[in-house]
Amino acid sequence: MIDEQRRQRALDALQILDTPSDERVDRVTRLAQEIFDVPMVSVSLLDRDRQWRKSEIGLGGREAPREDSFCDFTVRQDATVVIEDASATAGFADNPFVVGDPHLRFYAGHPLHAPGGEPVGTLCILDTTPRAFGDDERIALQQLAVWVQTELARDQDLDHALLVQRTLAPRSLPRVPGWTIAAGAAARDRLSGDFHDVSLREGVVRVTLADVMGKGTGPAIIASGVRASLRTAPERALAAAVAEADRLLQADLGDTTMFVTAVHADVDTRTGRLELVDAGHSLAFILRADGSWEHLRSLGLPLGMGMAGDDERTATSAVLAPGDALVCCSDGLLDVLDLDDPFGQVAQVLRDRGPDGAVAEALRLARGEAATDDITVVVVRRDA
Repeated sequence: MIDEQRRQRALDALQILDTPSDERVDRVTRLAQEIFDVPMVSVSLLDRDRQWRKSEIGLGGREAPREDSFCDFTVRQDATVVIEDASATAGFADNPFVVGDPHLRFYAGHPLHAPGGEPVGTLCILDTTPRAFGDDERIALQQLAVWVQTELARDQDLDHALLVQRTLAPRSLPRVPGWTIAAGAAARDRLSGDFHDVSLREGVVRVTLADVMGKGTGPAIIASGVRASLRTAPERALAAAVAEADRLLQADLGDTTMFVTAVHADVDTRTGRLELVDAGHSLAFILRADGSWEHLRSLGLPLGMGMAGDDERTATSAVLAPGDALVCCSDGLLDVLDLDDPFGQVAQVLRDRGPDGAVAEALRLARGEAATDDITVVVVRRDA
């Protein structure tokens, strides 16, 4: 006997009900139709008084009453249910879905479970003619149901990861008289392995931009952790902050091949003095007021590659004069710039549109076909 209240809470927690169709789930229903050669397939979730279909073929709608449904019976049994001829099966012969539309005869369903194990729905196949269903077919149906279940759980995991990523992104950018600060990011997929942070403390703007190798949930989680580490104790010197993040990452991921490139910089808005530590990123520049570019470099391997210790991280310094701008980006931006003259393209956009317009243009390009990676851009300009 299932606990209906607990089951409903688990279903509600998935936050899938009444969401749009999903190609990752639809392809499983199509495959089920091809494998079993049936006219009807459904991924059904059993809500309070309805069965709602995340995906369906041949049933003609996303909803049906839960009462008397074959899927409700399957969920209550919490086991594979096969009915080879409903019209000749006790308990189903007078079912309204058998004596009326769609005049079901064959049904096979397997329960779908929430992450806590509660049965919340089914993957089922249906036919209007009786048919036999062997052990191999049962196993195939169960395997497809596990696939659907994994996809549904992945949606929830992605939503949680997105929430974490959003809460760790800067809510607003500092506003400093005489300076213009702009930043933005666009993920190639739902989750980004890039991250950025811009904060103001006692007249000093601290800028962080980093890129975790890879895409998806894993790099996004690592990105959030590294960002949190670099944000802790903002009074720390740049080299010390980067070294501590490196130690933490090396301790957790030292036996993997994952690493993080990063730029961590301080801009003193009173004097224009810039200090920067580069951990293998090498994509930080100063665009001078006269149109020339200065590449900012400092010695250092990416985080997570074993280069821990303050004495092994060195900062480079420069001064931003009026009209100069610090420009940092992730390598995804390189994919969408003019290959013949990327610096000229960036300089012109900054000159014509300013920092905010330049970031907006980068994010527009990130939505184009040429983009193959996450794109993040930060611009800090000392106004003329």
